[in-house]
Amino acid sequence: MNGRLVKTTRFDSYRDVGDPVASSKVYNSQYADELVFLNINRTERAVSTLLDLIEKVSAVCFMPLTFGGGLKSLAEAEQLIKNGADKVVVNSSSFENPGLITEIAGKFGSQAAVASIDARWSEAQHRYVLASDCGRKPEAVDLQAHVADLQARGAGEIFINSIDRDGTMEGYDLRLIQLVMAASKVPVIACGGAGTYAHMKEAFVETDVSALACGSLFNFGDSNPIRAKAFLTNYNLPFKRV
Repeated sequence: MNGRLVKTTRFDSYRDVGDPVASSKVYNSQYADELVFLNINRTERAVSTLLDLIEKVSAVCFMPLTFGGGLKSLAEAEQLIKNGADKVVVNSSSFENPGLITEIAGKFGSQAAVASIDARWSEAQHRYVLASDCGRKPEAVDLQAHVADLQARGAGEIFINSIDRDGTMEGYDLRLIQLVMAASKVPVIACGGAGTYAHMKEAFVETDVSALACGSLFNFGDSNPIRAKAFLTNYNLPFKRV
């Protein structure tokens, strides 16, 4: 947001946690498997805000880089990929322009098309409600039906983010992850809620999720990817070599 790395809580209030390029350099030295950058600026949604960042991050990182936030067209996806992004994230546009994922997958391969889903639990409706536009616009689409549709359109990965757990460091929403895993035949990355390595272990063991994304866990305190992998390896959870 506005050129800074920020961490939100439930997609609302946020804290500035530093320079995104400097943080990327640190994560590179700590053997992170992948970095995901999401433009969450509520007013400036242009892809141009990410292009300068890609160039700077690419100079200090040697791992897959995924960029998204406000992506609306194949031309914008092409800009990101030609400037250094390995993958692009589509979220709101998957509701407004469902064919965009198919276009991206058709030109760059399914591995480059990441479909992101933001969801919060509704007690009144007793179901997960999906949201677009940085969590501000409810979408009348069933979670598992949406997952199935995204795959059919060519998404190579599903990135599921719990709005309820975002920034809380209270643990991942296991029920949400399990529902997505049950509907997905492609890799699933779960995000939102990591506060301890035990939370990561719980999510891997209880849901068989493909990967976990962490923000607050590594931004606040002395936790890092090296220590996380060392902890999880003790429970026979395999990780790729980097």
